[in-house]
Amino acid sequence: MVEESTRLAKVFCQRNWPVFAFLDTHHPDKPEPPFPPHCIIGSGEENFVPALEWLENDPNVTMRRKDCIDGYLASFEKDGSNVFSEWVAKFQIKTVLVVGICTDYCVLDFVSSTLAARNIGRVPPLEDVVIYSEGCATFDLPVEVARSMKGALAHPQDLMHHMGLYMAKSRGAKIVDGILEE
Repeated sequence: MVEESTRLAKVFCQRNWPVFAFLDTHHPDKPEPPFPPHCIIGSGEENFVPALEWLENDPNVTMRRKDCIDGYLASFEKDGSNVFSEWVAKFQIKTVLVVGICTDYCVLDFVSSTLAARNIGRVPPLEDVVIYSEGCATFDLPVEVARSMKGALAHPQDLMHHMGLYMAKSRGAKIVDGILEE
């Protein structure tokens, strides 16, 4: 997933195409139930992985730190404007290509909200949301480990990745398993 995301980001930036990147970023005193603490400010987890750190300085990249699972919802400002919607409008984007982690949480929620917003005219001129399956991944939590953790549910990685893609497709996303560079 990281290799494919890096490859695509480099292609987009070399062609001066706009890139929108979300970074999960949480305050230590603001939990995100039902998830355990993660991507806490100052931990290093809230930053790009090393292979993608260069994105921070690329002029084609718009970064948005988000403190909730859903990037679309996290793009709202206090005045009601939406940074992601404004980005789509500014660059007249008709198709968004989505990659990321976790397929069945952050990717699915962002895609679902973006499609719903598109359906009610909140992200013009957006027409299509495409998920690149090889550019997404989710985590693995085996049953044996989940049983030893209070409140945890088993999370079989391959199945949940597939389920995230399935649910996104059922909501109107297009799923692709390859990207051609032309």
